[in-house]
Amino acid sequence: MTTTLTLLGSTGSIGTQALDVVARGGYTVEALAAGGGNLRLLAEQVVEHDVPRVAVSRGDAGEVRDAVTAVAAERGRPAPPVEVHVGDEAVAELAGGGSDVVLNGVTGSVGLEPTLAALRAGSRLALANKESLVVGGALVRAARQHPDQIVPVDSEHSAMAQALRSGTHAEVARLVLTASGGPFRGRRREELTDVTAEQALAHPTWDMGPVVTVNSATLVNKGLELIEAHLLFDVPTEDITVVVHPQSVVHSMVEFVDGSTIAQASPPDMRLPIALALSSPARPQRAIAPCRWDEATSWTFEPLDEETFRGVRLARQAAAASATHPAAFNAANEECVAAFLAGRLGFLAITDILEQVLTEHDGAPAEGLDLATVHATETWARSRARELVDRR
Repeated sequence: MTTTLTLLGSTGSIGTQALDVVARGGYTVEALAAGGGNLRLLAEQVVEHDVPRVAVSRGDAGEVRDAVTAVAAERGRPAPPVEVHVGDEAVAELAGGGSDVVLNGVTGSVGLEPTLAALRAGSRLALANKESLVVGGALVRAARQHPDQIVPVDSEHSAMAQALRSGTHAEVARLVLTASGGPFRGRRREELTDVTAEQALAHPTWDMGPVVTVNSATLVNKGLELIEAHLLFDVPTEDITVVVHPQSVVHSMVEFVDGSTIAQASPPDMRLPIALALSSPARPQRAIAPCRWDEATSWTFEPLDEETFRGVRLARQAAAASATHPAAFNAANEECVAAFLAGRLGFLAITDILEQVLTEHDGAPAEGLDLATVHATETWARSRARELVDRR
């Protein structure tokens, strides 16, 4: 019996690697969702995996069907019948279709409603869209039907989840979240004044989309991951430490009250945490090649320079301030990153604006939080961030 899968963000980095895992067998892809910017790749995925249902956030359903027909013809195959829907609400509807597993690999806070739909439908949620948990933490936790329904796909949180099997929650002293340090590791703040988008996108370890890659350069991504770890594992933010580990082999660690630390190590390959999330709670057979223990190697760990890379400190402040401050933090960051990639904002100004937006946001409590309040927070934060970008 195969596991049924709905994959959101199928044409992105996580989505394409997930389909590499799926190709090894054991899964039936019931539905794919994508932004709509790469119809050729989406059509190839539909044909290769014989997918019956597709949703695109933007575009035209007829164009999707035409692309599927063209790819099938090139491969000498009849075009599979495919049901196509358009719009963000269509993506959420797809997520709530009741597949055994929904992998949410969408980028950005637009992943929140699909996350909620998958949880309410009872599917196991393989979560790569950290923003949906950051933005709607209280809502996501309330929609979760049991503690193991959400399985993290981020390599760091996958590592923590594995290490946490070694003890009870009461035995956890702290979580140790590792960071590669990004392309500007070791530089001081004054050395980052003239950073270009091309430089920020040159990540030394991981191949990711542009938004996540820039977030890794500012270390805002590590701040989002800190909030995600806090919400996933019910560990206070003050008990989550970020350390820089440039080799990206130890993906994170858990320190226990007896002084022992359990680390998860593997080559930097996202197919492992993806495969683990899809097969949870079982471990998949040989998802990737393991580390070579018979070859000389060295791993290093360094403290995070929070004066230069302020994303983590700002994330801690957001998590402590209110239930909606993380949503404001994420929304403002998305606007700032877009402006930076477009050449309208300097690299250092990203966290400057984030700090101002967080200071100005009034916040709302977790009790009684609803989607309308979250959306209103995001709308305000985006608007305020754009105003601040324009002033520069």
